[in-house]
Amino acid sequence: MILPGAHAPATTGHASGAQKEIDAPTVPTIWGLDPLQLHDRFWASRGVQVVRPGEAIDLAQKAPFFLLMEPRALAIFDPADAEEVLSMAGSELMYLRIHDHREQTPREHVVTDADNRFVRFERHYDRPRRHLARAALTRHIQVARIWQAAIVSREGWQHLRRDLPKENRATLEAQGMLYDGFIDIEVASFVRDLTKFWVRPDATIERATLVSPGVWKDREAIIDPTAKLIGSVWIGTGRHAETDMMVIGPAVLWDDPKTRPVPSPVQWETSPWRDAGPVALPGGRRMPEPAMIESLAEARRIHNVFKRGFDIVFSIFALLITLPLYPFIILAIVIEDGWPVFFAHKRETLGGREFPCLKFRSMRRDAEKMKHLIKKRNQADGPQFFIEDDPRLTRVGRIIRKFRFDEFPQFFNVLVGHMSVVGPRPSPFTENQFCPAWREARLSVRPGITGLWQIKRTRAPGTDFQEWIRYDIEYVENARWSLDLLIIWKTILSVLRGADEHQKDSRL
Repeated sequence: MILPGAHAPATTGHASGAQKEIDAPTVPTIWGLDPLQLHDRFWASRGVQVVRPGEAIDLAQKAPFFLLMEPRALAIFDPADAEEVLSMAGSELMYLRIHDHREQTPREHVVTDADNRFVRFERHYDRPRRHLARAALTRHIQVARIWQAAIVSREGWQHLRRDLPKENRATLEAQGMLYDGFIDIEVASFVRDLTKFWVRPDATIERATLVSPGVWKDREAIIDPTAKLIGSVWIGTGRHAETDMMVIGPAVLWDDPKTRPVPSPVQWETSPWRDAGPVALPGGRRMPEPAMIESLAEARRIHNVFKRGFDIVFSIFALLITLPLYPFIILAIVIEDGWPVFFAHKRETLGGREFPCLKFRSMRRDAEKMKHLIKKRNQADGPQFFIEDDPRLTRVGRIIRKFRFDEFPQFFNVLVGHMSVVGPRPSPFTENQFCPAWREARLSVRPGITGLWQIKRTRAPGTDFQEWIRYDIEYVENARWSLDLLIIWKTILSVLRGADEHQKDSRL
């Protein structure tokens, strides 16, 4: 069985210059085309020839449009609006600001034991996704030649500004999907997405033959009647779907390197773009309207800006109030158990980025070593570790935890942007490997010092992890100012109740 993405392309090393060098024997192809050429054929099916600085290609006289792109950018977006505006405005050049509002895409990593047996999946986040790219669209081959003649993209933009009067240039915002052509994982993601969005690859690739909706094969490839091809699947030259084989898309069975074909050139004279079909999302949906996407994104940006401002003000205020207590807490910790006073544990914030989550140390210095000895006493039903009367806690630790004084240093995390005042509980990489939907939701916002789970959890046996998932997702889906203020108020009441209970215990 072939799982989604099992045939991801392994591109060559990252190029350091303006152009990426292709090592033909190692770069995979489908129907004779490597991922970069697939990108350009996709755009050719839309009536657009892609042009990059310093690239030695012949510009097609019959191409209706030329897309001027930077060397490392791959993009999927609907050019219809840009083409219409360019034609109506009469401009020679349309600058495009392409926005990608998708969240960062993680990658799954299979963990095996010493005998290469499956143990678990781990999800890793790489560098943040590229959210904005520059490009340009023109109908004039002379303008495309100015761009092509440049050695690097910066020089190309300078030449276009110099050679084209301002009144002959226009600008348009576009929504789409962006990929970095120098990063293997990004290229793999691009190809998988292309199998879903490109509904008619046969418009510019002669060897592509439609088998069933979403399934395209090389004209010489053989598919056994018992093979199951589910979703968007491309089958390359020299590859066969054999007996009882199952392929779950999006997936690509790359060309057999021994029978790699030479692709036929694009025949611009035959207008291949006229039957290319729409840029469609899975399920037959078209790309969302740019106005709708921009409206939602703008609302989210405004909310995030105000929330961040509130976090800064609140954390400064909280630090001013709590800092006078620091010397007493530090002295108590040192007297009982010595140094260090602070404990910094690696947790994950937006997009899976790790940060040191600060706390006053409430446990013995050998607490991590003791954890292995008492792990059988764990009362939590999920990945977290909880014992009601944890023997690792110091006497001072029990007191500062009861009043949540141990979390005071986290306001420094809020101040520098690692955390928010309100949000999901900050958790480490190991805990975030559980429940994909929950993981994606909680890593889409900053973790909080307090949150919905902290004020609603019941600690009922066998329900703690389920409640954690439930309240984290509920918070992310319903995040708003009124909910944050309610959580903060109930957290304060909870701390005060804890103080009252402690005073009653002291009198007994």
